[in-house]
Amino acid sequence: MKTLRLLTAVSIAALIAAPSVASAQQKTLYVAGYGGSFEKTIRDEVIPAFEKENGVKVEYVAGNSTDTLAKLQAQKGNQQIDVAIVDDGPMYQAIQLGFCGKLDGLPADLYDTARFKDDRAVAIGIVATGLMYNTKVFAEKGWAPPTSWNDLKDTKYAKQLVIPPINNTYGLEALVMLSKMNGGGESNVDSGFKIFKEEINPNVLAYEPSPGKMTELFQSGQAVIAVWGTGRVQSFANTGFPVDFVYPKEGAATLLTTACPINKPNASPLASNFVKMLLDPKIQLVMLKDYGYGPVLKSLKVPPELGKMAPIGERAAKLYNPDWTVINEKREEWTKRWNREVER
Repeated sequence: MKTLRLLTAVSIAALIAAPSVASAQQKTLYVAGYGGSFEKTIRDEVIPAFEKENGVKVEYVAGNSTDTLAKLQAQKGNQQIDVAIVDDGPMYQAIQLGFCGKLDGLPADLYDTARFKDDRAVAIGIVATGLMYNTKVFAEKGWAPPTSWNDLKDTKYAKQLVIPPINNTYGLEALVMLSKMNGGGESNVDSGFKIFKEEINPNVLAYEPSPGKMTELFQSGQAVIAVWGTGRVQSFANTGFPVDFVYPKEGAATLLTTACPINKPNASPLASNFVKMLLDPKIQLVMLKDYGYGPVLKSLKVPPELGKMAPIGERAAKLYNPDWTVINEKREEWTKRWNREVER
């Protein structure tokens, strides 16, 4: 780990060019992205070297993807944010709304799934949405690890299950997967809503969007199983807490962590530089180690000890890719229905 951190520090220093004219023009770069352990990784591994080499102060604005998208919409015409880091669903909306500027000079060996039309954004990591469980509690109770999305209906988990709500990508993808398994899909989620309302709700302790509160519910012993992503689970496991991630047999869903420079008058080139820095191979390995992100570079060699949980290789190939064009058209309607029927 110490060797990786040293290599990271050296590579970052070499990666970033000397201070440019832009750094004199703009002394503060505002980056909006996830909170929790992701924020810590960015603050520890990325921001200090970027600030030093570019003579700029980076202000990090933590929030979930829908929070960041809402900020961009509220600031339309007078954007304060320079870089947005959000899930792929909200990113498609941000691009459609004209919030993202074009990225030039992206790596040639990006996976196709990491690219967006006209390079208005780029994926910086691949996440799988599936199941997290407390390995210690399961062993003590003699329970077999979960294997299926249908396990969310098992009554032995009554009031011990945590799922993010559907304004969070993890919860939304759980709804899509359950619908898909029961004759529906993105175009028809009636079966998913029915299952949540009638069979999963009795097991739910909380529909919790906050990563910090999710981990607290596990640490307190109140929760033993959850819907979450490989990134969050890897980060939680890195603290020493006994959790593991399960790729459900029906398939885990793809969640891309994406970034874009915000389109605005006199936009700083440093915004694009910050995004491209997240694609540096050494940073990609840090993201894999600290946060369980599957790398987006084809040429990156992953040390075996770092690839135990992340969606890489065959695991990545088997992920289900949701149709965000359909989802985003219906997302507001689904959220209202969710609040009315499920999370009351």
